Amino acid sequence: MRHTIIMSALAGCVLLSACGQDARAPRHYVDENGKVVEIPEGETESSVRQGKAQAINTDFTPPRFEDMPQDEFGALVRRGYEIFTDTPTHAAEFSGNQLSCSNCHLDAGRKADSAPLWGAWVRYPAYRSKNERVNSYSERLQGCFMYSMNGKAPPTGHEVLAALEAYSFWMAKGAPTGTTLKGAGYPKQDKAPQPPDLARGEKIYQENCALCHGEDGQGQVAEGKTVFPPLWGSESYNWGAGMHQLNNAAAFIRANMPLGRGGSLSEQESWDVALFINSHERPQDPRYTGNLAETRKLYHDTPHSPYGQEINGKLLGSNPSK
Repeated sequence: MRHTIIMSALAGCVLLSACGQDARAPRHYVDENGKVVEIPEGETESSVRQGKAQAINTDFTPPRFEDMPQDEFGALVRRGYEIFTDTPTHAAEFSGNQLSCSNCHLDAGRKADSAPLWGAWVRYPAYRSKNERVNSYSERLQGCFMYSMNGKAPPTGHEVLAALEAYSFWMAKGAPTGTTLKGAGYPKQDKAPQPPDLARGEKIYQENCALCHGEDGQGQVAEGKTVFPPLWGSESYNWGAGMHQLNNAAAFIRANMPLGRGGSLSEQESWDVALFINSHERPQDPRYTGNLAETRKLYHDTPHSPYGQEINGKLLGSNPSK
């Protein structure tokens, strides 16, 4: 099948995180043991080396919801919680689909290995190769609205950003800053045990995912609220979001899916179903230049991205969902 093209040249692959990758900078280095180390999006070689040295291997436990402050700051924290767990309702002006932040950051941003807020807050400000400059945490949130929510970035200083920052700050109470905490991000692997297979992925999806997300991948809505998110199509994340990258999706799935049974799928099964999910069209990358090949070269030039690749007879990104 043509889909195997996306797994070629893995020795030169780059490891991405939340919302895509700019391929204009080197994305790996060789460490003192001769091992190729991938540089995640938002990091530099220096920051990765430093982060490995400073990684905290003890468990971090965020504060309990019932311990939110009962003052004006606590009110803003609760506002952030509301936005985080029901984004289309509480940040409708900036949300472009049915997804909420908590769809990819489980347990309202608390769960380890699902990119918890307490693991993210302590790592910013940070350089991001995506826009080739140091980003504040607020700017990082703006990117989530643009790509994962397929919406628009709230202006700097907007109440929505202030609330999400307050919630994240409170969630990370007591955590050391400038470190990589155990359970932060997604537990990514550089490559699949074998090249991901579309047919296997479809079978795994129907057996393990369709019950919640639907055979058509459009999720479920109850009483006007999305209870299980759409995984492709017009109401899902766009082609600029990090979850369209196979390594990100596979890591999230392996650690967290099916819901409540994280770890029940093998590493290979997780990559296979990640390929199946991301072999479907979704909204266009906001950075689209008007030329698919050019956009891939600029922002998706990695074997982890199916964007601009032909899979199962479809050139992905050429007919984006609207």
